[in-house]
Amino acid sequence: MKRPETRIIHTRGARLGTVTVNPPVERASTVLFKTEKALYDSKPGYGRMGLSVHRELEAALCELEGGSHVRLASNGLQACALAIASCVESGGHILIPDSAYGPTARFCERRLKYMGVSASRYDPRIGAGIADLIRPETQAIFMESPGSLTFEVSDIPAITAIARERGVTTIADNTWGAGYFLNPLDLGADIVVQAMTKYIVGHADGFGGAVITSDERLYNRIGMASEDFGISLAPDDAYLCLRGMRTLHTRLRAHEAAALELANWLADRPEVSEVLHPALPSSPDHALWKRDFSGSSGLFGVVLNAIPEGGMDRFLGALHLFGMGFSWGGYESLLIPCDHQLTRSKDSWTASRAGPLLRIHVGLEAVSDLKAELDSAFAALKGPA
Repeated sequence: MKRPETRIIHTRGARLGTVTVNPPVERASTVLFKTEKALYDSKPGYGRMGLSVHRELEAALCELEGGSHVRLASNGLQACALAIASCVESGGHILIPDSAYGPTARFCERRLKYMGVSASRYDPRIGAGIADLIRPETQAIFMESPGSLTFEVSDIPAITAIARERGVTTIADNTWGAGYFLNPLDLGADIVVQAMTKYIVGHADGFGGAVITSDERLYNRIGMASEDFGISLAPDDAYLCLRGMRTLHTRLRAHEAAALELANWLADRPEVSEVLHPALPSSPDHALWKRDFSGSSGLFGVVLNAIPEGGMDRFLGALHLFGMGFSWGGYESLLIPCDHQLTRSKDSWTASRAGPLLRIHVGLEAVSDLKAELDSAFAALKGPA
C-alpha cells in the first residue's frame, strides 16, 4: 500500500475533459440543470454545497485522516463548533480539556449554555480517570492533544475506550498533528476536526476547517447541522487547502526538524525555565507522544525564568524574523506572549511557573538565523549592561 504522502498527492476526483494537475476553481453560486428532476435531485444543486475542488479536497482529507466522510467549514473554530453541536442536545453535557483552544472552550461554555447544554473541564492528562467525570447526561468528550498553549498530551485510547463503553461520542482536534503525525480515528475517536488554516494551507493566506468521521450515523448528524447552519467553504480557500496538502509531508518534516533543534537550544538557555514540547525526552508526556505520534510539528511553548521590569517589551522589540501575530502553521516563524490567553479553570498551572509563557511557531527559515535573533532578544531582555 502506498504511503500517505503519495496517496495525498495522487488523490483526484473524476473530472470532465482534460485532467489537469490541479482542479478547476468554480466560483459559482448557481448551478444550471436541464430538467426539473435534475434540478431537485442532483447533488450538489447549489454552489454552497461545493463543486469540483471541494470534492477533491474531501477525498484527500479522507486519505490523510483515515476517515470515510468529510464536511468542510470556513475555519477551524467553525469546524469544532459544527462537530460539537452535532453531538449534543438540550439537557446534555460535554467534557472539554482544561487546555482546550480558547475559542473552542468559549463556544462550549457560552454558546452551548444557551442551547441547554452544560460543559465542564477535565485535566488533559486525566486518561482513564475520565470515567469519574462522565455523568448520565454526558453526550460528548472533546479532546485536543497536545493542548493549546501548554502542550499536554492526552491518552486518547484510554479516553475513547471508556467513552465507547458509556455511549459517549468523542471528538479530537488534530490541528497540531495535522493528520500526518497523529490519526485519532485509529486511536478510537469518533470524529476528528482540523483547522486547515494552519498546516494544511501552510502559507498564512487562507482559511478552512474540516470535520472527518467514519461513522455513517454521526456523519448524517454532522451533515444536517452543517446544512441547517448554512456552513460552507469558499472555492478559493478550498483550492488553497488542497494545494497545501500536496506538500504537507515535506513542509511538516522541515518544521519538525527546525523546531526540535530550536527547542533543544532553548532548553539550555539560562533565561528559560521550561520548554513545553512533547517530543523532548524531558517532557512528562514524552512516552505518550512516542506511543501515539509519528512526529512533531513546529509549534511548542517556552516558560521563561522571572524577568526584569520592561524585559518582555525589550525582548519582543528585538525580534524581526519572529513575527508577533495569531495563527501558525505558515512558512514564517511566529512568537507571542500568551499568559493572558490562558483560561485554565484553576490558577495552579500559572502559579507553579517561574516567568512568562511564550508560544513559538518555527517556520522554514534557517535555524541559525532564528537562534541568532533570539540570542540578541535575550540580551535585550536583561536591559542595559
